[in-house]
Amino acid sequence: MKFIPCAIPDLVLIEFDVHADARGYFIESYNQRTFHQAGLQVEFIQDNISVSARGTLRGLHYQLNPHAQGKLVRVTQGQVFDVAVDIRRGSPWYGQWVGVELSEENKKALYIPPGFAHGFYVQSERAQFMYKCTQLYSPHVDRGIIWNDPEIGIAWPLSGELILSEKDKVRPSLAAADNNFTYVG
Repeated sequence: MKFIPCAIPDLVLIEFDVHADARGYFIESYNQRTFHQAGLQVEFIQDNISVSARGTLRGLHYQLNPHAQGKLVRVTQGQVFDVAVDIRRGSPWYGQWVGVELSEENKKALYIPPGFAHGFYVQSERAQFMYKCTQLYSPHVDRGIIWNDPEIGIAWPLSGELILSEKDKVRPSLAAADNNFTYVG
């Protein structure tokens, strides 16, 4: 595994070692010892899978402390534009975002620590999105930010009809969002 820091240092892009032959390929997608050696002291306790159609935008989602989730996200079918937004008050990167393409072809993953809002946009006909979480889903602290907040200015690569959940259509701006994250540098 190769761990690549992003423009916001706490986000880490992960390139896997791919072992391919005539049968297909094999990837070790998570190894606690390897993650710890890379400085990612995380413990995942919940795995999720979502399947979405082209044009679906999910996000920007997060959970409040003490149930904030770190996530290891990847795509096993299709292609998405994946985004993480720093929402830690006092962070030098507050309100800034990183976007990466995750796909079945590039086989990359993104580690998103607590204190970031997360979302993705489906660019392929269909995408299967997998994520490991450091906390259980807790609906009472589930929060979000509107996907097109001009203060953040995410350059989503939109094309065609946009599909959003009713909840994601009415999320607050970053400035108005319920947020209890503080940057600890």
